[in-house]
Amino acid sequence: MLGAVPRDQKVVDFEVWAPTVSSLAVRVNGDEHALARGDDGFWRGEADARHGDDYLLVADGVDLPDPASRWQPEGVRGASRVLDTAQFDLEPVGLKLDELVLYELHVGTFTEEGTFDGAIRHLGALAELGVTAIEVMPIATFPGTRGWGYDGLYTSAPHEAYGGPEAFVRFVEAAHDEGLGVVLDVVYNHVGPGSEALRAFGPYFTDRHETAWGDAVDYSERGVREWAIQNAELWVRDYGVDGLRLDAAHAVFDDSRQHVLAELAERVREIEPGTLLTAEMETGDLRPIEHWRHDAQWADELHHELHALLTGERESYYADYGSLEGLAAQLRREPAQRLIVC
Repeated sequence: MLGAVPRDQKVVDFEVWAPTVSSLAVRVNGDEHALARGDDGFWRGEADARHGDDYLLVADGVDLPDPASRWQPEGVRGASRVLDTAQFDLEPVGLKLDELVLYELHVGTFTEEGTFDGAIRHLGALAELGVTAIEVMPIATFPGTRGWGYDGLYTSAPHEAYGGPEAFVRFVEAAHDEGLGVVLDVVYNHVGPGSEALRAFGPYFTDRHETAWGDAVDYSERGVREWAIQNAELWVRDYGVDGLRLDAAHAVFDDSRQHVLAELAERVREIEPGTLLTAEMETGDLRPIEHWRHDAQWADELHHELHALLTGERESYYADYGSLEGLAAQLRREPAQRLIVC
């Protein structure tokens, strides 16, 4: 398993995909421990460490955080911290697709505190409103302290400004106590500023494809696929989230025989069969529900028809929308129970 995983109270196992480095070690508690390279480009080893210890990876003499870090208390430039996620005891509530009412929540702006703990006290009101699941906008650690979250760099480390990993556990537990599911927004189409910290370990990115937000992630590489899929598994297995919302899935490029987002669906459901998988897609692209075995996907056409009809705006992607006939057609669209609209 990628990252730092406590074996017991005294020993932590480390695994890093770093096919392009010639030497790799972990520095923890003042000591360096060399990792051994396998033929597959994955380096593995162990060190005397425990939950809460800070560590850095030393790649060809350069100190860097762990690409699969589960805790970045000092942000993207600080040390990684060992997190024992096995201590979390969370079970999903189980979401019914035909009863799903999502409330999209940005932790940083939802309350004055802008934290997971601050949001907890409002969960009961959302349940009374008729919401059945909270869709939490991305919480991966990103540069700085405030932002939308879509420029995450350390995807497995809940953002410290929001309260960090243990606060997210409290949030999920509190939501479940209110009967609310938690769907986490995850971003696998690009990473934010600071991507050179990942490039130092291996070919995470490709110029074969382009995205509007940054270099495309190279899912032809096994290590990169594991970086994304194991991240999805982490949220479901260790944090008890009930579902994942895959951001801009149309920009997750993969020419492999099995698309990475289809493999992700298989692997996540091996852990928790009831996990709800939804995808944000470009209009007209139905691959998530037709080919990747996702439960539902965003259907922005209804929003566009209604927005253009009410405002008269016809520019850019609203050019083809704005008629009563178009709105009626979207309201009749099938399969209705697998299309997410707002």
